[in-house]
Amino acid sequence: MTHPDQVFSPAEAARALGISAKALRLYEQRGLVSPIRSANGWRHYGRDQMAQVREIVALRGLGLSLAQIAAVLSGDRRGLTTALAEHQTRLEGNLAGLLNAIDRVRLWRNDLDEGRVPSLADLATGQPAVSLTLPWPWNGELFELRRLAPVTYLVGPLGSGKTRLAKALAETLNGRFVALDRVEPETMAETAATDLQWFLEDGATDTPALRAVLGAMAITDERPVVVDLIEEGLDEPTQLALGSWLRRRSEADTQLIVMTRSSAVLDLEAVSPGHAILYCPSNHSVPFEVLAVPGSPGHESVANCLGTPETRARTAGLVARIG
Repeated sequence: MTHPDQVFSPAEAARALGISAKALRLYEQRGLVSPIRSANGWRHYGRDQMAQVREIVALRGLGLSLAQIAAVLSGDRRGLTTALAEHQTRLEGNLAGLLNAIDRVRLWRNDLDEGRVPSLADLATGQPAVSLTLPWPWNGELFELRRLAPVTYLVGPLGSGKTRLAKALAETLNGRFVALDRVEPETMAETAATDLQWFLEDGATDTPALRAVLGAMAITDERPVVVDLIEEGLDEPTQLALGSWLRRRSEADTQLIVMTRSSAVLDLEAVSPGHAILYCPSNHSVPFEVLAVPGSPGHESVANCLGTPETRARTAGLVARIG
């Protein structure tokens, strides 16, 4: 509970609200919340502003775009019906995964009751979702991915082999690999058109590059989709909208493995529960999953690989040649 006279700096407010400072700044830029300005121009958040942001966070959690949130906050509740239905679908998808985990635990308990000891490896992680021999530049080491998350972010420095790993994952999973030479579809599929509308309401720029990546991911054949450098050709507002769109994905959606080096797409302070980060080290040791927790193994390395859209734009040509 916020004390009536208590004020927070933007960093303190973001921490107290469980969001990133980047997200808070975006809400300010879109006019959804107006911080208090001190005499020297510093931004602060009081009780009313904190309550406003809590409402925004709650609506964001339901999958509303920033434009939809603005409408709801102004008194227009029409967008909530669709948002609640979509949110229910995502929750039901997550529930299916939980029920599957409960079934496994029940089987293991039955095994124990009947004197059979389940494999400790299986008990801890289950069977790997992916098992493959790593291509060059690795030395043929075995690579296992224990689970396929709704979104797996694939990150690594230049020359780390992440593009080759992405292609190998697509082949092993019988998935679709979306390369950098993607083109805008002549006709947008219904799901892609719906997603495009959400992007535009969230502040994205309507470009052939955005339509191309949405069109490539919209094929509903239920195969995993692996996307090479997903932010290619997208400006900063579009990358921010893309990051938000990815965070909305749940177990009910097609599984995505997206290569990125953009801190707007992969905000380490706001990774969705159940999503995964896969890191390719520069020394070509075996890639490994990284937790979005500061101080955990590989977290700093992932953070060092990510850059702002402005920084990424300066190295876009180099990434396309080497990444």
